[in-house]
Amino acid sequence: MRPRARGLGPLPLILAPLAGIAQAMSMASPWNGQPQWWLQLASLAVLFGLLERAASWKTAAAAGWAFAIAWLAGTFWWLFISMHVYGGLNPVLAAVAVLALAAFLGLYYAAACGLAALMHGRSAVVRALGLAGAWLVAELLRGTWFTGFPWGAGGYAHVDGPLAVFAPQLGVYGIGFVASLIAFVLCALLQPAVRRSWKAWLAAAGAAALLAACNMAVSHDEGPARPPLSVALLQGNIPQDEKFEPGTGVALALDWYRRQLDASQSSLTVTPETAVPMLPQQLPMGYYDAMAAKFARTSQAALIGIPLGSFQEGYTNSVIGLAPGTAAAAPYRYDKHHLVPFGEFIPPLFKWFVRLMNIPLGDFNRGALPQPPFAWAGERLAPNICYEDLFGEELGAGFRDAARAPTILVNVSNIGWFGDTVAIDQHLQISRMRALELERPMIRATNTGATVIVDHRGRVTHQLARHTRGVLVGEVQGRTGITPFAWWVSRFGLWPLWITGVALTGVALAAGGRRPRARP
Repeated sequence: MRPRARGLGPLPLILAPLAGIAQAMSMASPWNGQPQWWLQLASLAVLFGLLERAASWKTAAAAGWAFAIAWLAGTFWWLFISMHVYGGLNPVLAAVAVLALAAFLGLYYAAACGLAALMHGRSAVVRALGLAGAWLVAELLRGTWFTGFPWGAGGYAHVDGPLAVFAPQLGVYGIGFVASLIAFVLCALLQPAVRRSWKAWLAAAGAAALLAACNMAVSHDEGPARPPLSVALLQGNIPQDEKFEPGTGVALALDWYRRQLDASQSSLTVTPETAVPMLPQQLPMGYYDAMAAKFARTSQAALIGIPLGSFQEGYTNSVIGLAPGTAAAAPYRYDKHHLVPFGEFIPPLFKWFVRLMNIPLGDFNRGALPQPPFAWAGERLAPNICYEDLFGEELGAGFRDAARAPTILVNVSNIGWFGDTVAIDQHLQISRMRALELERPMIRATNTGATVIVDHRGRVTHQLARHTRGVLVGEVQGRTGITPFAWWVSRFGLWPLWITGVALTGVALAAGGRRPRARP
């Protein structure tokens, strides 16, 4: 007779959500806002331990789904604030919407865990690679399908950890893959049979030594440091419920940002997303021309967040670049490519949901990919708007030609929709991961935070206090080297990871081995 898998009764559905909550806290902990790489590994190891003892694929899938719902809802719970506090949506409906999104995205991980249960009976190595491959595919599905929403991917917890060494080679999804392998080893070492095996402990020690060696090795050319560029990053802290109100937030924004742009002595001044909250043709007479004239007659430049377009042409969420020699009628222009569902475009069949909220939403036109950077002071500055920095493969698309690749990344954001929450910390870790992957400094100008300067190693060198109105002045040094990640992602996108994940999952499922019966 085939041995039955040892079930755990209802325990998986109790432990899995608790582990999921821990996974959510690992990206940016509630006690200090910093990533906790060890917590990500430990919580994933708990889930994998449950999968190893699951009585059937259905039990495993249910545990994976419960884990994912708790993880994802615990990660982006702040969407409730945008829908209820600022959108006026009924609190029950807002909470249900957050849970529904988490439940939908969690189906990818439920499927991965169900497939992992079908690998029972294979060797530990085959199970480890198969489960890591299935987990990688689930992360890629969440990050790309239906426009993608990879906020809180497991790899972000490692931006300060030992696995960060893999960012320039593999990117955040690759880090998540390596982390899942380590998590499987951790849960395997707790199994009674494995604990008694000196070979297993020797293999684990060898893997730890290899990881330590990777952290001490330099595997590619970072490129030389360039002359420092002085920057001024503006943080208006305009209240979100007033930001688009003509008599309050709009007037405040137009006055404050104009005065800071005029007063800035830095080589480059950057404003947040939609810092100028009106189309150029709607601005007070002479406002735009005077702003452009300031930079036309000085040795300074600015990147300014502003909506562009018309009713006939459509509208874009954009950044314009003003510099000497730039005509006011034809400035540098970057149009946001990766639009936010419900915020910047309305998915089919969901207009009824948008009508329930009092938020200035609309359908924007999508910018091209990639778009040329803004050339200034010997640097090539590549803007990205709000959560566009969540998509490393899209930022990496501009790195195919090393001679034209960006030397500095510039994020302009407004996540005031989500209040004074962990969303600010999470978004900062995302930007830091992009800096690590591409080995480019990232400067961030935001409405409420985090307005920072991040160097090419992902370290925050300058930071402005959050939810304050002020100007962050500092220096940033561009870089020119091309990381392995930038090289392959600019040519092949995420396909190498897709192929790896699908191949490992398929081979593990096809490998021989005894499969336990499901308990009746």
